[in-house]
Amino acid sequence: MTCRKSLAIGVIAMLAAWPIDLMAQRYRVAACDWMMLKRQKIGEFKLAREIGADGIEMDMGPLGQRVLFENKLRDEHFQQLFRHTADSIGVKVPSLAMSGFFAQNFLKRDNYRDLINDCLQSMDVMGSKIAFLPLGGSGHEWKENGIARTELVRRLHEVGEMARLAGKIIAIRTQLDAKGDKKLLKEIDSEGIKIYYNLQDAVDNGRDPAKELKKLGAKRVAQIHASLTDSVTLDEDPRIDMYRVKKTLDDMNWSGWLVIERSRNAKDVKNVKGNYGRNVAYLKKIFQAGRP
Repeated sequence: MTCRKSLAIGVIAMLAAWPIDLMAQRYRVAACDWMMLKRQKIGEFKLAREIGADGIEMDMGPLGQRVLFENKLRDEHFQQLFRHTADSIGVKVPSLAMSGFFAQNFLKRDNYRDLINDCLQSMDVMGSKIAFLPLGGSGHEWKENGIARTELVRRLHEVGEMARLAGKIIAIRTQLDAKGDKKLLKEIDSEGIKIYYNLQDAVDNGRDPAKELKKLGAKRVAQIHASLTDSVTLDEDPRIDMYRVKKTLDDMNWSGWLVIERSRNAKDVKNVKGNYGRNVAYLKKIFQAGRP
């Protein structure tokens, strides 16, 4: 038997026996700590393990009228505690979220660079590569050409370059359609800014998430919030075909983290373990059932 033939047989055997843990590496599943009422609480890692998640998206803490986020990760004691606990339990922290900007206007924060820097430094602590920046609190004026959009583009280019130089990505949630996201990214012109795609935004606005993801392309999508508006859990929600979303991502050759934000049973919304455990299991059944 030739060396080449032996190698081919060995590769085929390896693929046939590909273990589940390696299969899972293309798509991994996490949940948002603030939505599970565990924002920067040490118990979030144990909870993530209990619901079967591979990771947790940690929040930077409340912002409100504060100068900086109420962020425990600036404290050396909590830095060591959170990192040690996550590592010992085996729960990853793929991203840190600046959820304060759901209510705060990124365009009106004079210290936006300090806030972004706080997040980037906290990402170093937890070994995260992606920061979630929602633009929900910044109004709608920036969505049209004008002063607000020019300023938003300038700021995002600036913080995008901060992230790029640090080897990280700031992923923005815009609520725009794919065409609008592509246009905005082109204007921002920074490899440090990508889209944090939210399935809920597409479905709530009557858009097809599979078509939108295809239009965006793999290189523009940093991470995905894989959940919908609270109503029922994902496995019972007729508003989306998650198998079709998976096929689209397969065809795009995209890989990364699917993070559950909502999709809670509206009749049992406080049942954290029940809602998130069911959603995690459903996503894993679809996205981690076969080879990547």
